[in-house]
Amino acid sequence: MHAVDPELQERRTPMPVPESHFVNGTELRPPFPAGLETAVFGMGCFWGAEKRFWELEGVYTTAVGYAGGSLVHPTYREVCGGDTGHAEVVLVVYDPAVISYEKLLRSFWDGHNPTQGFRQGYDIGSQYRSVIIASTDAQLRKAQASRMRHEEQLSLAGHDRVTTEIELASPFYYAEEKHQQYLAKQQGG
Repeated sequence: MHAVDPELQERRTPMPVPESHFVNGTELRPPFPAGLETAVFGMGCFWGAEKRFWELEGVYTTAVGYAGGSLVHPTYREVCGGDTGHAEVVLVVYDPAVISYEKLLRSFWDGHNPTQGFRQGYDIGSQYRSVIIASTDAQLRKAQASRMRHEEQLSLAGHDRVTTEIELASPFYYAEEKHQQYLAKQQGG
């Protein structure tokens, strides 16, 4: 983790975000309805990743933000500076009775190249790294097992090793309002 100036940490406040999802109208912040679970994935720029997840049946809501670093409530500019240790990530709130965590993991692996280290395509920097933030020990075990299976398949096909980081319960910090559901806003809804 990166060391952050304590004075900078003390004046941090949560990012204001809209009450509801621009596309589906569901809440962006907890509390979420009973029975729903959360998952957090980083797979490059969070805009395309968020759309990939909000389109899945069983996903209640999505939000973009930052996780994996040391700065509390970072801004987009700070994360892009590369000194916070955060990655751009997507919070996925889902109904496990409709969509399994394993299916979310498949969408994650299929949605990016997990062998590129601190980049995704033309987006370069630690904020674009591949990361899974597990919310529970069960998610952690499933994520680790899926990484091993995916890495084995890639290795058999002659690809580089998977660089995806897997962590347990790192805090999620919401990104600025203008970044939430960005692709839908750019495409007129």
